[in-house]
Amino acid sequence: MKGVSLAPGDYIHFKSQVPLHKIPIGTKQWRYYDFGPKVVSPLICLPGIAGTADIYYKQIMSLSMKGYRVISVDIPQVWNHQEWIQSFEKFLDVINVHHIHLYGTSLGGFLAQLFAQHRPRRVKSLILSNAFLETRSFAAAMPWAPIVGWSPSFLLKRYVLTGIRDGPHEPFIADSVDFVVSQVETLSRDDLASRLTLTVDTATVEPLLLSDSFITIMDTNNYSAIPQQLKDQLSERYPGARRAYLKTGGDFPFLSRPDEVNLHLQLHLRQVGVEARPDLVQSIPKGGTGGSPSKESDKKKDPDDQPKDNGGNPESTSEESQLPPSSEIHSLDDQLLSDARICSMGHEDAIILMQSQYTVVNRILQSACELFIFSLLPIYVESSYVTSNNVWKFRQLM
Repeated sequence: MKGVSLAPGDYIHFKSQVPLHKIPIGTKQWRYYDFGPKVVSPLICLPGIAGTADIYYKQIMSLSMKGYRVISVDIPQVWNHQEWIQSFEKFLDVINVHHIHLYGTSLGGFLAQLFAQHRPRRVKSLILSNAFLETRSFAAAMPWAPIVGWSPSFLLKRYVLTGIRDGPHEPFIADSVDFVVSQVETLSRDDLASRLTLTVDTATVEPLLLSDSFITIMDTNNYSAIPQQLKDQLSERYPGARRAYLKTGGDFPFLSRPDEVNLHLQLHLRQVGVEARPDLVQSIPKGGTGGSPSKESDKKKDPDDQPKDNGGNPESTSEESQLPPSSEIHSLDDQLLSDARICSMGHEDAIILMQSQYTVVNRILQSACELFIFSLLPIYVESSYVTSNNVWKFRQLM
């Protein structure tokens, strides 16, 4: 596939600048990105079944440079909805975050609503994209749902990938599909099994205490893997929610239409009272925007009430490198244009190198397979000869 071996140029730039954090909390391993001024109430991004924390890299790069704090997480290996709620709450406690704004797509949107239902004091607003209210229809569509936890990896990946629409796409949508497919390949069997279990485990989101005015529903008008009936149920549940419709974008508009999605996210945050701090973008110290708090920051109060410029995690396995400071804060239109230019920032050589390496690996694997087949050929011929000879002798005796 086009995007499996060739990472987009802006993604390479993102990986070189934003640290990835991995922290164990109980028996769960949390993998996440945390970028932006710590004084700002964070926007936490929750992916769907096929996503990882990396799929929101365009939102992290753009919104953090505007003065927002963005946290993107992987869904850990949890096997029921109550375990998800408890595990996510422990994660927020460890990184010292109390009040959050959740942006969830597909399964991530469903889990965001469940958390808002059971922990209403922590969730200040919701942005739901291609989300749903209940999982009964998914359970009914999967006859082997009871044994999903014991299914082999290839079957789980095949099921997830068949849910992604195949066929001719616009170039940006095709690139987004390829990138998500490459992320699916990084998921383990247990990762996929736990996420599918959350999808088919029968549950329904009850009415929320959160006002509809603090909810934005963002959907694409062309198509998505979520049935339209489930989307209509979501709209009926939150009649007073703000609507943000994208003309195109497919299942992954945050990758295929990042400028539009980022604009809607920024408008939502402004409407719910989140004040960006672009003045702190320059003052963020190198290695100082990690998500998990240091020993000193553990003693501080809620980051929503007290500014913190340094939230680096000494236990993080990533390098503590940061975005270069911005010399000026551009207007929204200028920023969108600069975001679009990141894709072409001098990564042609890296892409060509990766493509050549991928070709070499393919040739080596193909040669190995051919050598293995040819090595078995003499054994097969000899076995056939011995078998036919013994049959002939047996017939002579008869």
